[in-house]
Amino acid sequence: MQTILYARVSTADQTIAHQRTQAEAAGFKVDEVIADEGVSGLTTSLRDRPQGRRLFDMLRRGDTLVVRWVDRLGRNYADVCDTIRELMRRGVIVRTVINGLTFDGATKDPMQQAVRDALIGFMAATAQAQAEATKEAQRAGIDHAKGREDAYRGRKPSFTRAQFDAVSGALGQGQGVSDIATVTGLSRQTIYRIRDNPVEAEAALARWA
Repeated sequence: MQTILYARVSTADQTIAHQRTQAEAAGFKVDEVIADEGVSGLTTSLRDRPQGRRLFDMLRRGDTLVVRWVDRLGRNYADVCDTIRELMRRGVIVRTVINGLTFDGATKDPMQQAVRDALIGFMAATAQAQAEATKEAQRAGIDHAKGREDAYRGRKPSFTRAQFDAVSGALGQGQGVSDIATVTGLSRQTIYRIRDNPVEAEAALARWA
């Protein structure tokens, strides 16, 4: 019987070494560490990860699989539930460093099984909810930053580089504003803005390039 630590690292601020240190500090004597790096737990199931497949091949009845928390197995509710139940059917004990949870198939009492399965479902749902909340926060942060950047750049020009060049050339040739507007498809107000402040018009194009 062996104790295997499975670590999943998906971001730069996570490390395999840290997860092992946490496990050993919690009293686990780890025989081997299996790890996947740069893998999303929300979109990639354990079986579809390179080292996850290896993990399934290695584990035998009576072995203990240690994970920092259930989110290392995955962040998809159905996938996490299926994974833990499959491991229990194989006789593998799943233990977490955080909260000190133990999942195994030893109990035959239906009430204890119901409580265990409910806890598995709760932890799996929590893992997915946290992942989705993190993604939403990241998306909101990106949108906020983009909004600030757009505000810094000012109003987006209503004309393209080609239109600006066409207007500048036509004005230089002494053509009238109405004629230029007809040819370029721009409004008279836009032509006036380019004519009256060509430097700012050029700068606006550069900011939004």
